[in-house]
Parts: sequence; C-alpha cells; structure tokens
Amino acid sequence: MNLFNPQTRLTFPADDPALVNALQIQSRALLTAHNDRRYADRWAIFKAMVLVVAWLSCYLIALGAQAKWVFALAYLAMMLFAMLLAVNVVHDASHNAFVRGKRANARLSFLAALPLGLDADSWRVRHVRFHHGFTNIECYDPDTAENGLLRQTPWQRWRPFMRAQRFYWPLVAGLTFPWYIWVVDWLDRCGLTPVTPHLARRGAAGWSRFLVSKAVHLILTLALPLWLLADRLGGLTVLGTYVVSQLIASLIFVMLIIGTHWAKGYSQLPPSTGRMTQGRIAHTFATTFDWRPTPAWLGYWLGGINLHLTHHLFPHWHHRHYPALCSIIADIAQQQGMDYSVLTLRDLLSLQQHFLRKMGQPPERDTP
Repeated sequence: MNLFNPQTRLTFPADDPALVNALQIQSRALLTAHNDRRYADRWAIFKAMVLVVAWLSCYLIALGAQAKWVFALAYLAMMLFAMLLAVNVVHDASHNAFVRGKRANARLSFLAALPLGLDADSWRVRHVRFHHGFTNIECYDPDTAENGLLRQTPWQRWRPFMRAQRFYWPLVAGLTFPWYIWVVDWLDRCGLTPVTPHLARRGAAGWSRFLVSKAVHLILTLALPLWLLADRLGGLTVLGTYVVSQLIASLIFVMLIIGTHWAKGYSQLPPSTGRMTQGRIAHTFATTFDWRPTPAWLGYWLGGINLHLTHHLFPHWHHRHYPALCSIIADIAQQQGMDYSVLTLRDLLSLQQHFLRKMGQPPERDTP
C-alpha cells in the first residue's frame, strides 16, 4: 500500500531574497529576450500530436496482428507512447503549464491520460499539491510514503526482506501504475485518502468523469483487443501483454522521476511546530537532482523530466524551457554558493542503488 497521512499544516520560511530575485529576474529576462511565454509552443504541440499518432498507429498494428510477437511488440510500443504522452502532456498540464487556463489544461490532461488509465485529477493533486509541496517529507509526500515493500526513509518500518530491496525494487516500481490505476484512484474518489477534498471535480460530476475515463481505458486497452484477438492469439496473450506493458511503462516512469529524489538521499520528519527550517527553494536543492541522458536528445522525448530540480523550481513553466532555465540555475547556484550539479544517467542509477542499499539495512537502535 502507498498511504500518506499529513496531520499538521506545514509552512516554509522565506528563501534568501537575493536568490529569489535572481531566479525571477533572469527567468523573466529569458522570456522577454525571445518575446516568449511560459507555455507550450507550436513545436511542443506538434510533438504531442506525433505521440498521439504514434500511439494510434501502434494500437492499430496491435489490433491487426496475426502473430503473437507482432502483437506484443506493437502493444508494448503503444503503452510506452502512452507513458510519453503522460510525461509530455499530462505532467505539464497538471501544473497548468501546457496552455493558458486551468480548464483547458484540465481537459487536455484528462484526454492525454486516457491511454495510460490514470485519473488525471487524482494524479494532479498527489503530484502538484503533495509531492511538490512536501517533497521527501515523511507522511506528506505520497511518492515516498511507506508501502510495506520498499523502505524509503529511516523512519519507516524495516523488514528482513528489505535487505534485498535494491534488487527487487524494479518490480515494485513496475507495479506502481497498476496499483494507482486500479486501487489508489478509486480510494481517492471514494473519499478514503487526503487527496479527495482537493479534487477539482467531486460528487456526481466527478464520479461521471472518473467512470468514463476508466471505462474508455478498459475498452481501448483490454475489451476491444480481447474481442478481436482472443480467438486468434488467445485471451491470456492479450491480458499478459497488457500487464507486462504496464509494468515496463511504470518502471521507466518511476525510475526517472521518483529515482531522482532517491538519488539525493535526503528526507526529513515534519517538524512538530509545523514550521520548516528552510525555504522551499533550499528544500528543493536538498531533495532533487538534474541529470542528462545519453544521447542527450532523449531528454526532449522524456518531456524534460530529467531536469527535475529545474522542474521543481519552475513547475509552472513548460518543459521546453528547462534547458535554458537549467543554465540559469547553474550560474545562480554558483554565485550563491549552493550545491548544484547535473548527473549522468549512470550517476543517477548508482546513487539510487546506494540509497536503496542503505535504507535496506537494519536500522540502528537509536534511530528515531
């Protein structure tokens, strides 16, 4: 289970005014110099359309497949394109950064999340309000909440099998999407989690939209393929391919986003007073990394989520701006004497392993 239970309202003190002003002035100058806006441009919209066409093409190939291996490969590619739609469209739209206006972003997020099956409204609250608001804070960040399988902070319960968590964590990461799609989304909608009060749509309207999204996903990804292909390829082939494809897409997503916060290895208990000791910008530097993939163009198709510290500092900016913003952050961090570095993918994975190995060890007796 992945539960979190924020009890007290947390507040952050103001960050260093010099740091805040430098980030604001240079980021505004970036837009002014190019007569630009913080939202998506026509090329970002074109990329989203390419992903939709690629998803649809793979879907049609899968439905027309005569051989199991063709179906499996096309279906897996379809699910990976659905994941890329989520990181390129849903992610930005959740922050109202894809187009201007909350309603337009909400509609776009709803449509772009259908192929993957996630409830866009629930994911927005979990990601924007709680994860961004309280990154790596025990009981407040749902992404690092205690789940009984992975120990992600020193204050979570340790079990002997967790000594091996650095080896089995890909399976847990792979189960994240199915768990959210078929369990957590429903708990959120039923009023059983702290997410429910913050959903944009509740009551009959919220339930109608929610049920439509789940039904469309189920029909597209399972019911229609089973109806067309069960006799030809076998129902177990279709079901098994759906499960494996979801696992792989989920693994990639979790490794690239949550793994960034694992790499930093910093977490904390919520202060009893409810007041944090450092500002939000300082907290972001303490919990988050930027990294660059090889080849570098992969970052473009990954929706800029590799520049994750940049995203946390500028969540309301479309990811097309992240490379330029990353350079601004690097210069300002050096001037302000702040710890900032851009990792390679190998560095990121190595630090993830170090973190999981450390958290998998039996806790010391004096650990709070």
